[in-house]
Amino acid sequence: MRGIFGLPVAGQLFTALLPPYCRLCGAAAENGLPLCTGCHRDLPWSRQACRQCGRRLNGPLSIRPCGRCQRDPPVFTATTAALHYQPPVDYLVQRLKFSGELALAPLLATLLAGKLGERSSPLPELLVPVPLHRSRLRQRGFNQATEIARALGRHLDLPVEHRLCRRTRRTGTQSLLPVSSRHGNMRNAFAVDGTPGATHVAVIDDVMTSGHTVGELARVLKRSGVETIEVWVVARAGR
Repeated sequence: MRGIFGLPVAGQLFTALLPPYCRLCGAAAENGLPLCTGCHRDLPWSRQACRQCGRRLNGPLSIRPCGRCQRDPPVFTATTAALHYQPPVDYLVQRLKFSGELALAPLLATLLAGKLGERSSPLPELLVPVPLHRSRLRQRGFNQATEIARALGRHLDLPVEHRLCRRTRRTGTQSLLPVSSRHGNMRNAFAVDGTPGATHVAVIDDVMTSGHTVGELARVLKRSGVETIEVWVVARAGR
């Protein structure tokens, strides 16, 4: 069942977790989501992007990957990003990530689910959130990627495996590093424990910037026997 935003209805869940007002402008929220119709409409939706890496395109959509992907193809086959990482999306993501507003995870998952509703290809068999290192998980108390993946899994009726992969070492914050250092920062940062039990998975994260984090995780999943790996993120940063 879909509501006025063309999204899966999650009214009961949001009503229980958040007051019925728009988290961006304070106006009355609608359809049980903590956004008003106007703020939802004005979000920076990702409409013209490379199908493989999710980078914004200046020209028309193409079934071919962008020039960067053709020169240096990533391990993952496709990227779906609901939004561009710019105001007010950055506010919502940061409130979840750094202020612990876990009730925002279902909202972000709903926005991503709406974008995924446009696809006609088969869904993956499994959702795999990007893991945090155990020290950062203890410090934060939760993994925002796991919270988004769980809510998304409920929308799409897909299983979530948050213990399949682990981060083997604590890495520097990617967004604070120069682009030239990001690949090395993530090299050998993940391991797969056990057998995925799926040939087609989607890696879930809140924001994708350079793509090195999800790319490294995709590499170890591929090595463990996964054939097709997609990347699903709430927002895509950069160009």
